[in-house]
Amino acid sequence: MSILYHTDVTLRERVAECLKDDFKHNAIKTAQEVFYNKRAALVEEMGEGWEELRLHATEIRNHVTENLDYYVKMFAENAEANGYIMHYAPTDQDALAEVLDIFEKTNSQSTVKSKSMMTEEVGLNEVLEEAGYKVVETDCAECILQKAESKPSHIVVPALHFNRDAIRDIFTEKCGYEGTSVPEELTHFLRRYLRTEFLNADVGIRGCNFAVASTGSPTLITNEGNGRMVDSVPKVQIIFVGIDRIVPDLQSLDTMEALVPRSAVGSKMTAYFSVDSGPRRSDEVDGPVEAHIILMDNGRSRILKTDFEPMFRCMRCGACLNICPVYRHITGHGYGSIYPGPMGVVMTANMVGYDKIDTMTFACTLCGACAEHCPATIPLHDLIRQHRINIVDQGKNHSEEVPVFKLLKKMWSSVGFYKFAMGAGAPVMGLFTNDKGALDAKSTWMPVVKGWTSTRDFDGLSKDRFRTWFKNHKPLAAEAPVQKTEGTEGGGE
Repeated sequence: MSILYHTDVTLRERVAECLKDDFKHNAIKTAQEVFYNKRAALVEEMGEGWEELRLHATEIRNHVTENLDYYVKMFAENAEANGYIMHYAPTDQDALAEVLDIFEKTNSQSTVKSKSMMTEEVGLNEVLEEAGYKVVETDCAECILQKAESKPSHIVVPALHFNRDAIRDIFTEKCGYEGTSVPEELTHFLRRYLRTEFLNADVGIRGCNFAVASTGSPTLITNEGNGRMVDSVPKVQIIFVGIDRIVPDLQSLDTMEALVPRSAVGSKMTAYFSVDSGPRRSDEVDGPVEAHIILMDNGRSRILKTDFEPMFRCMRCGACLNICPVYRHITGHGYGSIYPGPMGVVMTANMVGYDKIDTMTFACTLCGACAEHCPATIPLHDLIRQHRINIVDQGKNHSEEVPVFKLLKKMWSSVGFYKFAMGAGAPVMGLFTNDKGALDAKSTWMPVVKGWTSTRDFDGLSKDRFRTWFKNHKPLAAEAPVQKTEGTEGGGE
């Protein structure tokens, strides 16, 4: 039951709805500016070291991708040596089946979860709840989303679209909260509310930022203490690890850890960073008695040896969202995927296919800011462009566009047809232009063209072709050459 792409509403309909939400736009604008400025200050502080770090990270990630089988095997063997029980999930359905099996075998009834985009990707919460299990999101933002029955709008700050008053109302309705909208009061309430859930939960479920192959250690980056509570309190632990999350060793992990917080939120480090090494040992007082790792593919391996292989370098830092002008305007929910923004466009198209994503790949200006911002130097705009090329080559673009562009292809490949079309086009367009010679909002009934004229004017064709103008153009008379004076050569006085 994958909900990676979670809507049947078209891109245009989603965008039209999102454009009405001024609060969401202002919240995203503020977040983008804050993250951008903080990141820029840290990058400037590092000088040339920043680019060197990016290139080193790119080399590490490429090396792992080129030797993926080797590193997946190394991680799995070392994780098992640490006491983890390994589960291999080629698809989302396999991952869900493994989790349900663990719950049944351990006689578990409830779970607390740390923030995990991978569990969002496979729709884990919905499946567990349908099976009768209690699921509690313990990350502050994810808890808000769960209570509000809303989808994330950003992969790092998922509840960006709610203000403090909305959060107060959600907690009042769903949790019995009786306080104000002061953030400190809200968080203190949430801490008390979740404490009981932590202590009573049978299973802790979390994701993994990076998996260290040489030590078999899944790692977790958080800014809240809930991640460690999920790690250490429940007796059973389940960790979702994507096959694209693996790094060779702790030294490589150090490189990634230097990049991710700076790129994500403009911080040198996060509040909490955990490296796990299996279930509780006999001489330890906390930690899970039983620990499982779900090693998941879910379409990731399909991009190996393709144009989209660079996406294996993605660190899920959200830096591309923080700089994207399209994300700022259509918001995270405009994309219809739990992975929004430039990285989301590329990933979603790869994982669910072109038939299911409407025109999502065209929600991009190809400005390239995302590639410049990406800590792993992923050429996101080039990959999005490649998706568009594939869509057209496979005949999956919008049905209205196909006959139009076929006609344009014939016109541009025939001199005679081109001259005729340009000659006839100007007076025909003139019938629909305004007093400024442009097609405006009144022309939105026209297929294809309406996508432009619904929000801006489209200049009509000129009555005169450039070749005609050039043929009749009379150049100005050449000026007489300047005569040199003896003795002035060389610039002397």
